[in-house]
Amino acid sequence: MVNVEIAYRQCEQMIRQHSQTFYKAFSLLPEEKRKAVWAVYAFCRIVDDIVDEGSSPHEELKQFEQEFTLFLNGVMPLNNQYMWVALKDAFSRFQLDDKPFFDMLKGQGMDLVKTRYETMNEVLDYSYHVASTVGLMLLPILAPKEKVALKDGAIALGLGMQITNILRDIGEDLQRDRVYIPKELLLKYHYSHLELQHGIINSDFIQLWEHMAQEAEMYYTRALETMHLYPIASRTPVKASALFYREILRKIRDQGYRVFSEKQFVTNDEKSTILSRISG
Repeated sequence: MVNVEIAYRQCEQMIRQHSQTFYKAFSLLPEEKRKAVWAVYAFCRIVDDIVDEGSSPHEELKQFEQEFTLFLNGVMPLNNQYMWVALKDAFSRFQLDDKPFFDMLKGQGMDLVKTRYETMNEVLDYSYHVASTVGLMLLPILAPKEKVALKDGAIALGLGMQITNILRDIGEDLQRDRVYIPKELLLKYHYSHLELQHGIINSDFIQLWEHMAQEAEMYYTRALETMHLYPIASRTPVKASALFYREILRKIRDQGYRVFSEKQFVTNDEKSTILSRISG
């Protein structure tokens, strides 16, 4: 069996490697909460990698869900043992709810069967399953006494972040033959799927992009309105993650909406500036 401290360190390496944004934000947490966040992140990352990089993703995702069910019943899976060891410790310290974990698995499975979306409501349903669920997983760690009061805000933050991901990763998703821009918005702004495939940035595309960006901004605003309910130790990390992600939208605007060939990031210096404003 993997030592629990070593298991947590491997989870930390995973979040540090794959998400500097979340790593920087949640490094501000007290140690016990910080480690639990690493474990939850590792769970989500492994599932994400199965869907995006697995050789037989349908079967691998089904097997992973079976392993999670065994884990909940006290049986330690052999695959990815470091993650399960860390997650077991996190479950023992915090009253984690298994429902958002299963909902997230369902959402990742959507990517294996659905690559086009008709309506914004469909996009929001997908976004809830792959992103809002993460916030719901983390609430018992970040704000155990305010889980109910913060639920809507956590869902809103996930929606804002996932729409931001969609708007940032348009080119990358096209390479995977995935289009998360809903057909109803393509039609509304007279922007064709052919133009999307060719990466045409024109006034129609910018209006379409801004429509979704404004929706993301609305969800960020809704989430930020609930920040005062988080305990002080958790408030800054959660607020930082929201502001770091929202800053991506500004970066894309500043770079002329070049989302087909570039992927915009918030630099460490920019993150430090945002953090200084929060804590200042």
